[in-house]
Amino acid sequence: MAEVGPFRRLLSHMQGHKKTIRLASLCSVTNKIWDLAPPLLIGLAVDVVVLQEDSFLAGLGFSDPWNQLILLSVLTFVIWGLESLFEYFYGVLWRNLAQTVQHELRLDTFNHVQKQGMGWFDERQKGDILAILNDDINQLERFLDKGANDLLQVSTTVIVVGAVFLFISWEVAMLAILPIPIIVWGSFKYQRSLEPKYAEVRDAAGKMNALLENDLSGMSTIQSFTSEDIEVARVGELSEAYRQANKKAIRLSAAFTPLIRMAILCGFTATLLLGGWYTLEGVLAVGAYSVLVFMTQRLLWPLTRLGETFDLYQRAMASSTRVLDVLTSEIEISQGDFKPEKEAIVKSDIEFQDVDFAYTRRDNTFTKLSLKIMAGKTTGIVGSTGAGKTTLTRLLLRFAQPNDGSIVWGGVPIDEWSLSHLRSSIALVEQHITLFPTSILENIRYGDATATDEQVFRAADAAEVSEFVNSLPNKWNTMVGEGGYRLSGGQRQRLAIARAVLKDAPLLILDEATSAVDNETEAALQRSIELVSKNRTTVIIAHRLSTIRNADTILVMDNGQIAESGNHDDLIANQGIYSGFWAVQTGKRS
Repeated sequence: MAEVGPFRRLLSHMQGHKKTIRLASLCSVTNKIWDLAPPLLIGLAVDVVVLQEDSFLAGLGFSDPWNQLILLSVLTFVIWGLESLFEYFYGVLWRNLAQTVQHELRLDTFNHVQKQGMGWFDERQKGDILAILNDDINQLERFLDKGANDLLQVSTTVIVVGAVFLFISWEVAMLAILPIPIIVWGSFKYQRSLEPKYAEVRDAAGKMNALLENDLSGMSTIQSFTSEDIEVARVGELSEAYRQANKKAIRLSAAFTPLIRMAILCGFTATLLLGGWYTLEGVLAVGAYSVLVFMTQRLLWPLTRLGETFDLYQRAMASSTRVLDVLTSEIEISQGDFKPEKEAIVKSDIEFQDVDFAYTRRDNTFTKLSLKIMAGKTTGIVGSTGAGKTTLTRLLLRFAQPNDGSIVWGGVPIDEWSLSHLRSSIALVEQHITLFPTSILENIRYGDATATDEQVFRAADAAEVSEFVNSLPNKWNTMVGEGGYRLSGGQRQRLAIARAVLKDAPLLILDEATSAVDNETEAALQRSIELVSKNRTTVIIAHRLSTIRNADTILVMDNGQIAESGNHDDLIANQGIYSGFWAVQTGKRS
């Protein structure tokens, strides 16, 4: 099957706007028809002045030259009025269509991106995705706003003016129209040549965006290592690559208009000479010759804008390919429609049954992993870095999919659950907390958008948030800043726990929730964790063993397997891996 081009793919995605496209196109064509009428009026006016009672209008019953001029004046007002009216119509229609398509594409693409598994994001740079959602979609908006109308109006000009020329003098028409096939051929040749150039431009833009996003996120690291010069050099290298990619495209597109001008010059000169000779010989009327000269200019001169229009078109097609590739990318995580009642979930164990899993192009993290997380109990998971602790949470939330085996909850494999129902049944608190640039109150309410202020306050009390919030000048309306940078690490962790409390999910997962806080904050977080874990299935992943010391069951992971399990006292008595971790953390062994 032949590959569908970017333009057809874009049109296919815009199926819902067919009526608007047709109406906007009709207004563009109608506007251009009225726009081409003034040269005819000029020709008629010349005809009236030169021939008077023998003019073309006299043959229509207006014998008095003055009445002919009055008629032309009235027609001028009508034609210019209609031309202006349809210019307004097509302007409103195309621009609104551009904004609507831009809005829908951005939402559709972002919504599609949100459905992808974490593996999809691991394979892509965040900055490149941002470039697609912003810059590339904006390129499409620019083309729909201006380029589509230009293409329609140039096509209309060629058809209408060509018909007028043939009506007046087919010999002159042939010479005037002769450059058009050359121009069209050259346009398509340039189009094919520009396509890969602008694909390079968009790729370079994505890479630069990715680096800028990464550097802005890691500015504290850059400054602490005094690596500003290194980063300037890296940005400069990618910016230079972007500049060079644009330079190649510009060199090609800039040559387009001068070449077209030379073709236009040939057509205009031919009309001027041949039409003038016919007029001198009495074959053509002076008015008809005037029409031909003016129409030649109206026919050929707009073609000089084809360079700019094709430039817009090729940029838009390069961008649409990137956008639609993301929008049509396969969603790796499938789902079912199983939606068990909350009461049933609370009482159900979670079982990993012979689970195999490997990240892309890496060795297996898990091979035939089997374990059980007991319902209503607290399970602690420990292990050295890379043992697979966080991967367990990714699999439970279906951020990633096992290569083999299954995870059963509520008696049903979780890949048969509705994805939204599964994730709404799990509250996750990670080491790296994501807060949004809004108030503390709204950041906690993120756990349940329907919660009242009172419910938010109760969740905050459980997470020991209220005391520090009430000490702030704006209290609950305090803006946390982008990423929560105005709060300390411990405060961000408490807000995340409050958010999880408000969600009130059957399963609570705490992934290194106390790893980056001081002892006092850890003690407060542990009190909160103990409170919210009661009568709830809780999984606590921790390097600090003090965080999971009181867990009902502790699982010790090593090389993707459960090496030990039991409670704290049992594992200490076993003198195994856990006992060694404990000895190091309590200072009994270095």
